Formats: sequence, structure tokens, C-alpha cells
Amino acid sequence: MIEAEGLTKFYGSIGAIRNVSFEIEKGEIVGFLGPNGAGKSTAIRILTCYMPPTSGRARVDGLDVMEDSLRIRQKIGYLPENVPLYSDLTVRRFLRFAAASKGVEAKRIHAETSRVISACGLEKNADRIIGNLSKGFRQRTGLAQALLNDPDVLILDEPTIGLDPTQIIEMRRLIKELGGNRTVLLSSHILPEVAQLCRRVIIINKGEIVATDSPANLTSQLQKTAKIILEVSGPSQALAQAIESMAGVVKVSCVSNGTSRFVIETDPLTDMRSQIASTAVEKGCGLLELSTMQLSLEDIFMQLVTEDPAVEGAES
Repeated sequence: MIEAEGLTKFYGSIGAIRNVSFEIEKGEIVGFLGPNGAGKSTAIRILTCYMPPTSGRARVDGLDVMEDSLRIRQKIGYLPENVPLYSDLTVRRFLRFAAASKGVEAKRIHAETSRVISACGLEKNADRIIGNLSKGFRQRTGLAQALLNDPDVLILDEPTIGLDPTQIIEMRRLIKELGGNRTVLLSSHILPEVAQLCRRVIIINKGEIVATDSPANLTSQLQKTAKIILEVSGPSQALAQAIESMAGVVKVSCVSNGTSRFVIETDPLTDMRSQIASTAVEKGCGLLELSTMQLSLEDIFMQLVTEDPAVEGAES
């Protein structure tokens, strides 16, 4: 549904993105991640036909952004980070204006406006002035604008920025519901949000794609050791020494003020939990916790944007 092939964009002599390539299939919700200045906004502006690339190609539903920009704009819904709303209009009047601007037939504007008002939970605020709405309802209004004409593709740039915790939960639920038949590209700095909503992530750094895969696959590629959390009661120091001497154990680290909670790093190909549990019993310790610890999306992101690891399947 979305294809980028070798996208490159220069602002004068400064390269914003270089040879960026990725694909997003129909129905996918994909996270687009990168630090400030990495090139996310430039890539999004190219995909939404706001600006042309210096070189490379991009297609949305098979249409080229250089040759079919008007048709592409009819197929996509775009929620920018700073939503351009007319604060002196009511929600309903603004959406009717936006629908007309998007080429919705006059006889369908009323029904289409009502549909997106309902989809975004704006019924009670539809006739209020936008300037008097909370940040959360302004974001919903921006999302409703993006949904006009029932687009096949949604591109959402920081959709929950500035919202309170309750509004964030509601917006995430709404985005999940919008997936399925639609393709969603979600740019966000809130990594737990991306982990909850997206099955796959594209990570860009310094203008280049450094990885594209599911968080689980990236974890398996990047995690050099398996990590096990162990918490016990009893003679824990003796137990830690015994575990450290076991074959396959790389490192044992204390992670509490006392000596009862440890992180055990082991060979990633061997599950050593049963051996560790048996050793704890032999040493007379009470087993309080024994669990594996996976890299979070934040760990993956930081490792990829602060280092240059060779990740199998990564694009650059």
C-alpha cells in the first residue's frame, strides 16, 4: 500500500534522508521512529505529496507521488503534529469545509461529516467553536478531518502529543479501531505507545533506515545474552556465587540494595531457568521470582540510534 524506493532529499547541501526504502502492506499499523532530526518529517512530507524527493520514488496504492499527487491526497488521511484547525469555526462547519476541499460530493457532505463525527466521539462537541475545545477534542477533530472520504491510508504524526493520560488512552483505542482494513503509518516519540499499537516498526537515524521489523524479531537479533530475573529469600550470596560458576552463565549482577534480587545473563540459546531453580532449592533459598527479561522497544531504539550494529534484515 505504501512503497518507498531509494528516497533521498537534500535541502541545499544538507541531506535530510538518503536512500530510504520500505514497504507497508494493506491493513498494517506500522510505527515510524527516530530521534529529532532523523528525517521522519521529511519522509512523511514526501509520502503526503507536500514536497518532492530529490531522487527515488514513492507510491501510495500504486500511485506515484510525483505523477499522481492529487489522486494520492484523495486516498490518504493525514494528521500532522500541529493540527491546522480554524479555531473560529464549529467542529461541524470545519469538517464540512474540509470535506468539500477533499472533493467529497456535495450530496454526501452531510452524511460523511456525521460519520466521522461519530467515529471520533465528537457528537457532544460538534456544534462547539473549535477554539473553545480541549486539546484532546481538537486532536479528535484533526483525526476526524483525516478520516473524511474514508481513506485507505492514514498517516498520523504524534497523534497523542499534549494529551492528558485519559485522552491518550482514548486516542490509542480509536487508532486501534481504525486499523484492520486501513494502512496506518504512526510517527511517535512515545515508544510504549508504538509497542501497544504497532506490529512492526521502522527506525530511522541520521536520514537512513537502520531497522524494520517487529519488536520481537529485533529483540532476538540485538539481544546478545538471555537475561533472567532472580529473587530469593535465604543465603542469596552463596547462591549467586554458585550460579556464576555454572556453564552457560555469563554474568550475575545484583539489582537491589540487599543481595536478594539478581539479573543473570546467560547463553541466549539455552534456557537455564530450571537449573537455576534447582540450585536455589539446593542452597536452601526460597524462590520468590524467576522470569526472563526481554529488551523493551525503548532499549531497541536506543541501541540502534546510538550504535551501528549489524542487524540482519535491517535496511540502510
